[in-house]
Amino acid sequence: MLTTDLPLPLVLDTNVVLDWLVFRNPACAPLVEALEAGHVRWVSTAAMRDELMHVLGRGTLAAWQPDLEVIAGAHRQRARMVDANDMPTPARLRCTDPDDQKFIDLAAQLANACLLSRDRAVLRLGRRAREAGFAILTPEAWATRPTPRG
Repeated sequence: MLTTDLPLPLVLDTNVVLDWLVFRNPACAPLVEALEAGHVRWVSTAAMRDELMHVLGRGTLAAWQPDLEVIAGAHRQRARMVDANDMPTPARLRCTDPDDQKFIDLAAQLANACLLSRDRAVLRLGRRAREAGFAILTPEAWATRPTPRG
């Protein structure tokens, strides 16, 4: 299991990062507040960062005029980069979308992690993730949890 020596690690899938840094979705405000206060820490890998920049570079988000330098800077400043283990994730935690597996794998490798996602294929694994020791939630569900944000 990877350790981040940080309380409450969060894994953010690409859509959540886009909601936060491109679409400025108000539902991400509790996430931003928790990050700024240091209550949680965004944990990421090079593959996750590369996927984010690839999605931004495709041009499909041009109408929102994403500032690639600002987004890359936010990732450098806010995300704790780790190397994901090659430890296989149990078959019961396999996502039907292989592009999303890296987020599940990292969350499964972190102690007490929470993966924030809006992807249906990822969210369907929520019960199994809880059984494996981590949570998969939407940003809204995470923000309204009765327990400390994590």
